[in-house]
Amino acid sequence: MTAATQSEGKKREEELAASKEAALAAYEKLLEAREHFRQAAEAAGMDLKDEAMQQLEHGKARATELADEATRYTREKPLASLGMAFLAGYILAVVFGRR
Repeated sequence: MTAATQSEGKKREEELAASKEAALAAYEKLLEAREHFRQAAEAAGMDLKDEAMQQLEHGKARATELADEATRYTREKPLASLGMAFLAGYILAVVFGRR
C-alpha cells in the first residue's frame, strides 16, 4: 500500500469514528427529550385527571339534587306525578310502537 492509500484509509476511519460519536450524542439527546416529553405528558394527564374528577363530583352532586327534588315533588303532588308518568309512558309507547 502506498502512503496516499493509507492516509485515505485513516481519514475514512477518523470520519467514521466522528460520525459514530455524533450519532451516539444525537441518540442520547433523543432519549433525554423522550424522557422530558413523558414527564410532561404525565403532568398534563394528572391535571386532566384532577379536572375530570372535579367535574364528576359536581355532576354527581347535581344528579343527587335533582333526584331529591323529584322525590320531594312526587311526595307533595302524587296525582300530578302519576299523570306525568302516564303521559311520558304513552308518548314513549307511541314513538316506539310505530316502527
